Amino acid sequence: MAKPSHRDKILIEGLKVVHERGFAGASVRDIVQAAGVPQGSFTNHFVSKEMFGLEILDLYVSNSQPMLDDTLLNEALTPLARLRSYFDWHQAFLEKGCLKNGCLYGNFAAEASEHSEIIRNRLVEIFASLQGLIADCLKQAIAAGELRKDFECQKTALFIVSSLQGAMLIGKAQRTTEPLQSLTHILFNTLFR
Repeated sequence: MAKPSHRDKILIEGLKVVHERGFAGASVRDIVQAAGVPQGSFTNHFVSKEMFGLEILDLYVSNSQPMLDDTLLNEALTPLARLRSYFDWHQAFLEKGCLKNGCLYGNFAAEASEHSEIIRNRLVEIFASLQGLIADCLKQAIAAGELRKDFECQKTALFIVSSLQGAMLIGKAQRTTEPLQSLTHILFNTLFR
């Protein structure tokens, strides 16, 4: 197995540092120290911290793909069961110690999108992709008879993405999964009934 390059180390360890400390709170020095590489390695591989931020967002997207495959894209489950497993995954993610850090997408939206148009645009793409996956799940739930035929899939998918991000941010601030539990309860016991 090939040894990870300095670039890969910076991305992998830098993602952890940024997720823990925030984009503004993670200095280049913090990132290279965590990666165990010389400071010059950062500028050799990334033209700016902003471009590094884009790359760690993409790494986070890539790292999230197995979760999406197991939940929203898992055709072995019924459409609403896929959506429920997506929420259950987030609940477990927060419970296993990630409550303090929250979701990197929401963190970046709250912190970096005001200062970086490139990062803001990438977040818009990521949220649109998640909204599309959820809308597809809801459309399939209509086709399977799990939801009424006039159910508004696109608007509900946007509501779900927005609400999930909000619940995770509030949960991060309160250090509790209660906002996510409340959202899950309302969705599955009221909206999807």
